[in-house]
This record gives sequence, C-alpha cells and structure tokens, in this order.
Amino acid sequence: MNEKPTLEIIAPTVEEALTQGLAQLGLPAEAVSLEVLDAGTKGLFGLGGRQVRVRLTIKSDDDDEIAAPASAPYSKAATEKSSKIQKKKKSKQKAKGSATKEKGTPAGILNLVEETVSKLLFHMNMQAQISAEYAESDREGRKTIHVDIRGEDLSGLIGRRSETLNAFQYIASLMVGKEVEQWVHLVVDVEGHRSRREDQLRRMANRLSEQVIKTGRRQVLEPMSAGERRIIHIELQEHPAVITESIGADPYRKVSIIPKDS
Repeated sequence: MNEKPTLEIIAPTVEEALTQGLAQLGLPAEAVSLEVLDAGTKGLFGLGGRQVRVRLTIKSDDDDEIAAPASAPYSKAATEKSSKIQKKKKSKQKAKGSATKEKGTPAGILNLVEETVSKLLFHMNMQAQISAEYAESDREGRKTIHVDIRGEDLSGLIGRRSETLNAFQYIASLMVGKEVEQWVHLVVDVEGHRSRREDQLRRMANRLSEQVIKTGRRQVLEPMSAGERRIIHIELQEHPAVITESIGADPYRKVSIIPKDS
C-alpha cells in the first residue's frame, strides 16, 4: 500500500503550524488532514515552553468515500444502496484509469506538470510563466522533466540554500506521480537559479581540487543537498589527481575532496 505524503511542522500554535504547512505544500486546508502529535506547553510565565508539533497528510481522491459498517443489518434498501455505491466506484475507477492512461503519455505528463506547478503557485499567491520539457537521459538512464518558472518577485520560492525550492520540487513530483501512478523526476528551476548554482558549484569544485593538489590536504565543502553533492561528484569523477566522498549526516552532509595518493 502506498503511503500518503506527509509533512511535520513545529510552531508556537496549531494555527501557525497549519498555516506554515499549507504554505510549504502550496495546498488549501481542505486538501490535507491535520494530526496534532504534540500539543506543547506554555511554560512558566511564558518561558521554557514546548512548541506544538503537527503532521499534515495530503488527502487522496478516495478519502471522501464512506464505507458502510461491516455489521450493518441486511435489508433490500441497504443492498441496493451498496450496489449503487459499488457501480459508482467502478465507474469512477474506470474513468480515472482512462484519464491516467491519457496523462501517462509524454505530452500528457508535460501538460500535467505545468498544470500542477501552476496550481501550487496559485495557492502560494504567486504569478509566473511555467514551461516543462524533457531533458536528455542522465548517465543512469533516468528521464528528467525540467520545469522553468519565470516571473516577478519569486525569491521566496527559492529560500535559503534552495530549501524551499527543493521542497516545492518534491511536492510537485509527488502530486504528478500520484496522478500518473509512476514516479516522475522533476527539476524545478526559478529564473535560471539552478543553472547558475550548478555553474558555481562546478567552478568551486575545480578551484578546490587545485588547492588539494597544491597542498596535499583534503578540502571539505559546505553542507549541501544530495543534488548539489552529486554535481560535485560528477564534475570530479574523471579527475586524475583527486577523488570525492560524502561525509556526515543530513541535513549537514558534505563533500570532501581528497588527494588520490593519500
């Protein structure tokens, strides 16, 4: 059984946690269910209190289905009602299967990606132009869809160290994948931010590798996301004098550049 995507938020109040969670997911309140994991404490004179912790779960399309109790007494009316519900459910599943098949085509997936990203931005009160296209398969044979977002005042979509953009990208991938019933790998870029960041990382990798060769000592980079670490590894994987490895634990995992002779 596929688990529903969830997000845990810590905030001073349940209301603030819900607001923050919905903003991160880019969804309206009716699209998620709320579970309070820790009600928190106020502390003495407002000091030393513990914040609340909640879990938001994105609802599936079947969450509005109400199943009849197994112990319900037998009756003709109940049987007819059950039959109608089953027919309606089968009809809905058939229509959904047909729509999924349509959306599962390459062109259909691109349209779905653009619609999904547009919907998320709308709920975040952002206006932008969205375009999606297939990129060339990477060295591992994975097919990626690049999503380009352009508009005004989109810095809030990027966030510190691209954390907001990475979360947005992950949620969009989940939503599209749920519709077409397969994982869809998205790379979401805002005004060329990822392209500029990738160029910056490549230059930094080569600059630091030269320092490693000169000094004979390893260089440890700042904490990075898995995607950014991968850029460093790929850039230096054919280097004749250095090797790379990831060290530490997320979210502080880093890349270390090491002399091959060490």
